[in-house]
Amino acid sequence: MNRRTIGTIAVAVALTCPWVVVASGIGVPPLSTLATVAVSGLSILGAAFLLAWAAETAEKDVPRAFAIAVLAVLAVAPEYAVDALYAWNAGQFAGTPRGIEAGNLAVANMTGANRILIGLGWSGIALFTILRRGSAADPAVEKRSGALADAVTIDRDIGLDVVFLLAATCWAFLVPFSGGIDALDMLVLVGLYVAYLVIVLRGDVDPDVVHTGVPAELQTLAKPLRIAAVIVLFAYSGLLIFTAVEPFAHGLEEIGVEAGIPAFFMIQWIAPLASESPELIVVAVLVSKTRSTAGFNALISSKLNQWTLLIGTLVVVYSIALGRYGALPFDQKQMGEIWLTAAQSFFAIAILINLEITVKEALVLLTLFVSQVLIEFVLIREYVDLPFSSYEFLLLYSAVYVVLGLTLFVRRRRQFRRLLGRTAGTIGSAFSTGEDRPSSADD
Repeated sequence: MNRRTIGTIAVAVALTCPWVVVASGIGVPPLSTLATVAVSGLSILGAAFLLAWAAETAEKDVPRAFAIAVLAVLAVAPEYAVDALYAWNAGQFAGTPRGIEAGNLAVANMTGANRILIGLGWSGIALFTILRRGSAADPAVEKRSGALADAVTIDRDIGLDVVFLLAATCWAFLVPFSGGIDALDMLVLVGLYVAYLVIVLRGDVDPDVVHTGVPAELQTLAKPLRIAAVIVLFAYSGLLIFTAVEPFAHGLEEIGVEAGIPAFFMIQWIAPLASESPELIVVAVLVSKTRSTAGFNALISSKLNQWTLLIGTLVVVYSIALGRYGALPFDQKQMGEIWLTAAQSFFAIAILINLEITVKEALVLLTLFVSQVLIEFVLIREYVDLPFSSYEFLLLYSAVYVVLGLTLFVRRRRQFRRLLGRTAGTIGSAFSTGEDRPSSADD
């Protein structure tokens, strides 16, 4: 490797070093909340760069979809940890007010994280991709005539993720009817993700992807050294993100509560926003390198694993803490939150049926998300008297998302059929060998 590459890696590692020292607890006095947020935040930034480089480097030896799936799991691992903590407390204190509150917080944190990933992640990255300087050099960006018509095109291979995400979303609409997240939810949702991983792992390595910067240099290493470098980068960045995000999120929560923001609102929105930050940073890095396709693959893969593994494993953590099997219970408000999250996911999937997202569609996603959060904040703080309850408000927004989604599905029914055909071809190809491999259906 050349000196520039070594120096670039050294800078990213240097950003993580202060947190390594603080986390070790050796000779370091307790930090203030603001200092903790600053040090852990810098560590997350450095680790996100290392994680992005590891994923890009790994694409030389494993299918890109699998490398991105690993990246997605590591980047959102802190969200799993935070949610697991609430699910554990719900089981430990089951039947008590504290246990009931913890169960509701587990669902609120999970739904908040999923809605942020689409409402801010998908829309924000799409707008950033199209509107940034140099976007004309990005092959994924299509400049079109008409107001807000420019679009980011998505790799056709991501159709597999979209179809699996649609299946998980359809199941999520049923979750509230059982009054809790139960074993059947776990079997279906975790089963979907395992099946997805099996398919992408059996895919082919893409030799045509051109990398630049650090990944390009790492890919020139001998295979044993390259694989070792990828493992070390994944392990180190994953560990840093896992340990730093919780203090970062809790620090932001404390600062917000001190500023008068309700604790429940902070746990549903600010903590998940903090835990999603590594993923958003990684995607921004990929987009800045004109790898928008890989960036969106990472976002969609993150949504898929959160919408399957995150929900499905909550009942496992709850049951272990409870000491026996039990469904993770939640109240009526959280039923509405799950329906709204599923409805937003349904609408977002409808947008991607034609494998692109325009400026207009990104703005609609962003506007609906931001307006919902702001109105819910107004309801929580009781700034004004509105003619509906918080639960009714969630149902109203869910209906808006579903109507918009159904409209797009009807208009794009031909593209949807082609998407299903390509996905069937991808699955068939994954489980076939040699001359028996079918081609994807494009018609």
